[in-house]
Amino acid sequence: MSEEKLSEQTENLEENQLENQPTPLRCLIGATISGGLGFALYKLMVSIATTFANKPVTSDNPMVVSLSSAVRTLVVGVVALGTGIFGIVGVGLLALGIQLLIKQITTSESN
Repeated sequence: MSEEKLSEQTENLEENQLENQPTPLRCLIGATISGGLGFALYKLMVSIATTFANKPVTSDNPMVVSLSSAVRTLVVGVVALGTGIFGIVGVGLLALGIQLLIKQITTSESN
């Protein structure tokens, strides 16, 4: 009985692996989503940086000025990091989609 369960689990695993194979269309959709999020984060980063530049810290306390400068730098840096990550993921997915498309074309020509 355990052999039957094991064979059923193996079949289900093979079916799931076939369903989750990357395709050029999936890669293109993922690259579009990732690129869109990266562009939105870029616009957000520019907006945040512009807002910070237009509203300087008005304090005579050097500690307040230092802390606010550090916080502003961290906020812009985190958004820039997200922008870069989404941009790189988008480019990578686009490259993977092109690679899979070329692979499909070459395998169909050889058959």
